[in-house]
Amino acid sequence: MFKKEHIKWFYLALLALIWGSSFILMKHALKGFAPMQVGALRMVFTGIIVIIWGFKKLKTIQLRHWKAIVLIAIFATAIPALLFPLAIKHIDSSIAAVINAVVPLNTIIIGYFIFKFSFRKDQVLGVIIGLIGTVALILIGADSHPNQNYFYAIFVFISALGYALNVNLIKSKLHDLDPLAITVGPFTLVLIPMLFVLYFSGFFEAYNGSEVQNNALIYLGILSLVGTAISKVIFNKLVQISSPVFATSVTYLIPIVALFWGVLDGEKIVFWQIIAGVIILLGVYLANRKR
Repeated sequence: MFKKEHIKWFYLALLALIWGSSFILMKHALKGFAPMQVGALRMVFTGIIVIIWGFKKLKTIQLRHWKAIVLIAIFATAIPALLFPLAIKHIDSSIAAVINAVVPLNTIIIGYFIFKFSFRKDQVLGVIIGLIGTVALILIGADSHPNQNYFYAIFVFISALGYALNVNLIKSKLHDLDPLAITVGPFTLVLIPMLFVLYFSGFFEAYNGSEVQNNALIYLGILSLVGTAISKVIFNKLVQISSPVFATSVTYLIPIVALFWGVLDGEKIVFWQIIAGVIILLGVYLANRKR
């Protein structure tokens, strides 16, 4: 029988692999559709999947849970889904994954000032060290790709704030709710609005069944099923059995996986990016080691 300590590390590694691969899937989906269409299609596909999968779980959501679920639907589901493709359209997918690693720092700040969570000094130190590693990766990436528009990196930062709010809400307001219910609730709320986004973005007029678009739909299907629906349930469970800082430290491992896919896709990686990755891992260790 696996101990909770072992299970949470397994979940962390699995999520790093899944979400680290999500950025390259978005990058290739953008070859067939506009950024807003990619985000909306991802939400629609995922919404259909999780509603079929967990519709019965909706009745377990009590009235006191819905305020948190609405906030998660807006700030941690809909907004990041639309903003990430916009960012990846203008900067490398691997760099977007790196910038996303500010989530644990945002989690500590939001958790402390809004939810009154306490954190140990070594956790804060680990987050800061991990953040230094991510900044190093950003600077190296900017130097290697001077033609990219890093203004769009702000969309990743905004999304990271939403993810940080999400994990604190789960830990403080939804800790007694089934992880599948926490997943199906927000996606039920965003499904209809995202269909409107698809309509007004011109998707139905633009879709012509070309090979490029059909391949993009395959990438989005994988992203929706594995990279969003299944991974959301795993992440919600991870938040419940660990701490907010531990759960969000997955964003420190995601860039390493994303950089690996970037190299396979023709993106360059240099020695100092490897060093920055080691610094990120050190931050993860410090933030999650036992007292």
